[in-house]
Amino acid sequence: MTENEISKEVVDACFVIHTKYGPGLFESVYEELLSYELIKRNLKIARQVGVNLVHDDIVLKKAFRADLIVENKLIVEIKSVEELKDMHYKQLFTYMKLANVKLGLLVNFNVALIKNGIHRIVNKL
Repeated sequence: MTENEISKEVVDACFVIHTKYGPGLFESVYEELLSYELIKRNLKIARQVGVNLVHDDIVLKKAFRADLIVENKLIVEIKSVEELKDMHYKQLFTYMKLANVKLGLLVNFNVALIKNGIHRIVNKL
């Protein structure tokens, strides 16, 4: 599957979850539900993946944890906040650069309409 095909599946799964439960749950609950929905769609996922950061001769083990990495091609960062801040976008972009991933989705489930909570970030590598 391409990054775009994977992204479509993730977005659809987010719609399914948000339609059923709406906003207001903890991020960990949405992560669990989204993981389940993606596994049902036969997608390979990894949760809370620690990614190393290499700086000169130093290796910082697990410098960050990605909420979900889908098919080793897409990072999904899950939020349940009143409002996304600029730092949330920057955080995901940095994760994508360090993990050498081209596409990321920043998903805020704490919105009235989930389409307003899904943001696509592209790393041009």
